[in-house]
Amino acid sequence: MAAEILINVKPQETRVAYVEAGVLTDFKNERKTSPTLVGTIHRGTVIRVLPGMQAAFVDIGLEKAAFLYVGDIREDLDSNAYVLGEERDEPLTEDPEEDKISGSSSSNKTPIQDLLKEGQSIMVQVSKDPLGTKGARLTTHISLPGRFVVYLPTVRHLGISRRIENEKERERLRQLVQKINPTGGVIVRTAGEGASAESLNADIEYLDRLGKEIFKNYEKRKSPGLVHSELDVELRALRDMMNENVSAVWVDDYDVHKKIVKFVSQLMPKYKHNIIYYEEKKPLFDLYDIDMEISRSMDRKIWLKSGGYIVIDEAEALVVVDVNTGRFVGKKDLEDTILKTNLEAVREIAHQLRIRNCGGIIIIDFIDMEKETHREKVLDALKEEVEKDRARTNVMSMSTLGLVEMTRKRIRPSLIKTLCEPCSYCEGKGYIKRKSTVCNEIFRELERDAGLIENKKTNIVIHCHAQVVDWIYEVEGESLEHTEKKIGRSVAFKIEPNYHLEQYEIFFV
Repeated sequence: MAAEILINVKPQETRVAYVEAGVLTDFKNERKTSPTLVGTIHRGTVIRVLPGMQAAFVDIGLEKAAFLYVGDIREDLDSNAYVLGEERDEPLTEDPEEDKISGSSSSNKTPIQDLLKEGQSIMVQVSKDPLGTKGARLTTHISLPGRFVVYLPTVRHLGISRRIENEKERERLRQLVQKINPTGGVIVRTAGEGASAESLNADIEYLDRLGKEIFKNYEKRKSPGLVHSELDVELRALRDMMNENVSAVWVDDYDVHKKIVKFVSQLMPKYKHNIIYYEEKKPLFDLYDIDMEISRSMDRKIWLKSGGYIVIDEAEALVVVDVNTGRFVGKKDLEDTILKTNLEAVREIAHQLRIRNCGGIIIIDFIDMEKETHREKVLDALKEEVEKDRARTNVMSMSTLGLVEMTRKRIRPSLIKTLCEPCSYCEGKGYIKRKSTVCNEIFRELERDAGLIENKKTNIVIHCHAQVVDWIYEVEGESLEHTEKKIGRSVAFKIEPNYHLEQYEIFFV
């Protein structure tokens, strides 16, 4: 299926859209003021070891300390494993999963207090950007992504992308890497399928030289801070997205276009003629209504073509998706209507998860289906759709309530977190108290506080929002009279234009 990559550049922001058959299927957005930290390598200093959590806080030169879990620490951390390029006798250990690095799982049995000490300097790589109140997540398993392979300079490891399914091709790639016998570990990426021995060797040699340069920079640096930064978002996108299906890469900035042409000419020269400088007056993203699609992906409710809709709520712990029939009434029977709605929702959910970059635990509440065959059909359709996702996903079985649990690898903040901020009025709760609730709170507090004032001549003035005052006089007049009789005093109100609707203060004058 023909695809295009659109790169829209502004002084403070770069946006990259991957469009397949005229439909936005992937989107990356990065601002100059807050670039992603994922992939950057730092010299870190351990500032606190927490045996109870089997984790440590590490200073890497950022405002907030980063987090290092015991499962992300190499057991040979104290050995001179950073001396890159030296000959190693141990063979490459094999693992079939692309993004699993040997020793990085929670099976690490050595307690963290035996691996790290406070004040210790270590080389670390950011594996997840800071999210919410959490600092960046770190790993000591350094990985350097290239065009065809991911190079692991600190371990001996051989992996092949799970997306390369042909067993003969997997075996060919395995033999090629073993013949090259790199000094570090290698994971062949999906783009490496069909790559020649020369291409793989060139990729590995370049990344090996890069690893040595990173180690030198680490040795030179004496304080916590950056040792190696990742490529700019547009170059990362081309490195990861460029393939035979991409017919054109449109760039609307001349300087960035020159930079991309130079990068592509060096890394993947056969695609350099696909890079096109966009000079039209019409905004680049308007070619496929991408801005409209992005705005749609920030809505809570997404309508389906049939008339049904899905609701997506992002909470701190998980993402919840609810499917509803809406205006869709079907033609045959209820079960058929439900099945069609759920199947249409599957495609839209998979699409929205990619565009929104939702990650972590995801719960999908499909409309209840009585037939087991219908449940299996919907679940199979979901698994098929998420296979197209570049992020690692894992779909569990469907419960009797029609709930599906799935996970999607979360590395960077979602689209909502990137482009939006919590509402300054409701502080991100999504709701505020009713005016009647605030009124009743005022009356209850009056009853409590008035009893503490002995002087009956004391006047009571309540400073609050204008809408609350209007509500009291229009609706709660009887309650106000009841309260005044009970406390034996009259109550006056003063409108404060700058007060929050829920804010009020009681003054005894």
